Amino acid sequence: MKRYLGQKKVLKIYIDTLDKYEDEPLWEAILKQVKEKKLAGATVYKGIAGIGAFSELRSFNVWALAQELPLVIEIIDDAEKITDFIDHIDPMLDNGLITLTETEVIRYKHENFTQDRLQ
Repeated sequence: MKRYLGQKKVLKIYIDTLDKYEDEPLWEAILKQVKEKKLAGATVYKGIAGIGAFSELRSFNVWALAQELPLVIEIIDDAEKITDFIDHIDPMLDNGLITLTETEVIRYKHENFTQDRLQ
């Protein structure tokens, strides 16, 4: 459990819902890589509106068939694992923004978390 505590990095990847990688949603492809690389975890946030690099407003429209909305993928793990992951997924991104900040994990609780899962 101590592996999850202490100084960590927060990686945020800003993309759109319509972004693709090899014919699948980019956010799904990135999450598969998170699992493959055994990062601590990731969360995908879907925005209801946003303004991107070209100052175009994108917002939810109930009548539109395809919604181009902002997505943020947030990943927290050790600095080395995050840095390696950024290099690994960089070829997958045609458009997007990546940020990296520091954080301190002070508590991690999981009802089914056992010492066996750490080994």
